[in-house]
Parts: sequence; C-alpha cells; structure tokens
Amino acid sequence: MDIGFGAPVAGVWATPRNLTEFARRAERLGYRSLWTFQRLLVPQAPAMAPVYRSVLDPMVALGYAAAVTSSIRLGVAVVNHPFMSPLLLAKQAATIDVLSGGRLDLGIGIGWLAEEFTGSGATTARRGPRTEEYLAAMRALWAGEEGLRGSYYEIPAGRQDPRPVQRPGPPILLGGMSRAAMERAGRIADGWVTASSADLSKIAEAAKVVQETAAAAGRGPLRIVCRGVVRAGKAVTSSGERVLLSGSFGQIRQDTAWLESCGVTEVFYDLNWDPLVGDPAGDEGRAVLRASEVLEALAPDRRS
Repeated sequence: MDIGFGAPVAGVWATPRNLTEFARRAERLGYRSLWTFQRLLVPQAPAMAPVYRSVLDPMVALGYAAAVTSSIRLGVAVVNHPFMSPLLLAKQAATIDVLSGGRLDLGIGIGWLAEEFTGSGATTARRGPRTEEYLAAMRALWAGEEGLRGSYYEIPAGRQDPRPVQRPGPPILLGGMSRAAMERAGRIADGWVTASSADLSKIAEAAKVVQETAAAAGRGPLRIVCRGVVRAGKAVTSSGERVLLSGSFGQIRQDTAWLESCGVTEVFYDLNWDPLVGDPAGDEGRAVLRASEVLEALAPDRRS
C-alpha cells in the first residue's frame, strides 16, 4: 500500500517555507504522494472547525509544490466541481501535470457547504448527473478538438494546449461518502477518495461497493485512497472505542496495515486536521515540531 502525506495548506503551518520543506522531506522519506484540499469560504456562522478557517488554494499549492519536488505525486482531495467550469479545471490540471512532469492525481467532489454554492453561483440540483458529464467534458478537452455538447455543459470544438503529460489525462478520483457516490466512482473514475469525516472502521464495505461496481462495468480494480486524519499521542475514543489512526505511532502503523487488508490502496497522513497543527491561531513553531515528528515516525521506509 502506498503512503502519502497531507501538505501544509491549512492553519498556522501553511507557509511558503513549510510547504517547500515538508514537500521535499516527504519526498526524501519515501512518501508516495502529497495532498491538498479545498475550502473557498468560511461563513460567519456557524463556527467551523479550525482546519477550515485558513486554507491555501489547492491547485496553486500543488503548482508550488511541483516546483520544489521531482518524483512525489501531487494530489488534491478534493476540488469541488460545481464551483468552476470544466474548461478552467481541465486547464489547471493539465498545467500542473505538465509542470510536474506527469505527477497529478485529481480528486473531484460535489461540495457540501451552502455558502460556497451561493458565492459561486452554483446549484446543488442534480449534482450526480452533472458530475458524470463534467468528467466527460474534461476528458474531451484532454483528448482532442471535438468538444462536447451535453445537458449541463457545452465545450465548443477547439484545442486546449498543452495537453497533460499523463495520457489520456491525470487520474481522476471521485469523493463522496454516499453509496451513489461510491457507485459513480466505480463506473466512471480511476478511483475513490474518502472524506475527512469517514468512519474508517467501515471502509471495507465502502471499498467493496466501489470495486464491485467497477467490475460490473467491465473495469479493472480501482484505487481506494484514504485521508488519514492522524491524532498522534493520546488515543481518541468514540463510544468507548479507540478511533483509528489515533494513539501511539505503533497503533497508527497497525491501523494502516489493517486498512490495507480492507482494500485501501493508499493512505495519506493528514496533519491539517490536528488542532495543534491546522489551527491558524496556533503556534507555528510547535505545529512544525509536531508535524515533523509524525512525518519522520510514520515514514514509509521506517515501517517494520
């Protein structure tokens, strides 16, 4: 199973220096991938978790990381398609893929925050069918000049160059924790990526839905990518049970091995959700020390 790392994109540690340093260190330590996520707006009310209060743009951050790395893959989990046209996202994705030498993994979601829909002029109606057509539109842009005329999107015939390095385009991972979202990923995407709120104790059932749907559609096994919200140190409990990926480093590594047995193909450890790291009101020095400790302790080349 591949092991990735969440880039410093939220809170006090999300600085140019830290993004550069952690990207380079993750690459040196053998991490397979580096991941960002999207948050466009923090409403005045109700209060949101610290991780969402100050977030770098995910695509810009990946372009920045591409310039300071050479081999680690660069992923976004996720960018929400209702908030931008397929023409724009296809161009951004192709650009990152070119600048990184073909290292982009493009996670796409449908969005959930009402204020972001309002601010973007987007609609929540028929997000499932729109997702399917959105992916078709981007793939049409990456493939050639014919364009696409659909029910929701129209791409005029023409070219969008340069083309992505990866052909026929960067791998697309769909997010979403509903069964419909999992089945959609199985039918049309290159993989599925979990949400930060996912109950990882039930991940095997979710992975089975994705893979069985893919098989029914005549497609091979897909990638199952898990955002690992790591809480190192004192174990976090829920209903009397230890929450997965919390506790000692030994426990976290055991949990990771268990996730692999459930069909997960990649876990990325994301410290942005750690309140001591991803809170913009925190202390940068302490955040960097904590994140560095986890980065080193859970490095893939140190697994026993």
